[in-house]
Amino acid sequence: MTALEPVPRRLLRDKAYDALLEAIVSGELPPGQKLHDGELAERLGLSRAPVRQALARLTAERLVVSKPQSYTRVAPVVAREIRDALAVVQAMHALAVRAAVPRLTGDDLARMRAANDAFVRALDAEDPAAAVAADDALHAVPIVACGNEALAETVRRYTPLLRRLERRRFSSTAARASAARHDALIDACAAEDTETAVALSGAIWGGLEAEAAAEEEAAGTGAARDGTPARTAGS
Repeated sequence: MTALEPVPRRLLRDKAYDALLEAIVSGELPPGQKLHDGELAERLGLSRAPVRQALARLTAERLVVSKPQSYTRVAPVVAREIRDALAVVQAMHALAVRAAVPRLTGDDLARMRAANDAFVRALDAEDPAAAVAADDALHAVPIVACGNEALAETVRRYTPLLRRLERRRFSSTAARASAARHDALIDACAAEDTETAVALSGAIWGGLEAEAAAEEEAAGTGAARDGTPARTAGS
């Protein structure tokens, strides 16, 4: 199903959020696209209330911008915000790994290996959305194991800004390097080699820096659909 087809009537707010996020990340709803809650609700087969709740969440995550009584649009790409979010998420994952390594169980490691297997299958199928989901599942294991809810909330808050980067990377041959690093990370965790695991976590998230640079270049030369110039770092 595509991002904006009707969704089942359970967890409607979350379903609306997931569908709209995927549409924004995939480019189905490009930067600058005007968003009308009634139209979106009709396309998703929902009432306006869960769509409005999803739009409010996306606004908080800086993927949507709105002005009361005026407009709601897909946010332009802001390279500085993306780089800032990447630095925070990279640091939080490293912190999670450092705290989690002594706590990881055999079941935890098995879940990480299963997630990486799913990641590789998604790459083989050229399914970047499934690759993102499998990557999330792998990295969620240390986050849960570390038991730091403030850390987990920070990751939840800033990861959506990185979805375009992840999708670009997981659509390219560079994603194979991520799969290999995942394997190395799991092996280091299994060996309780904390410093190596932390370094590998940093390298995995640092792999998005090339995509961040591409976003910055696109933001510097592109423009939103409504004609508003995209903002670049330092603007």
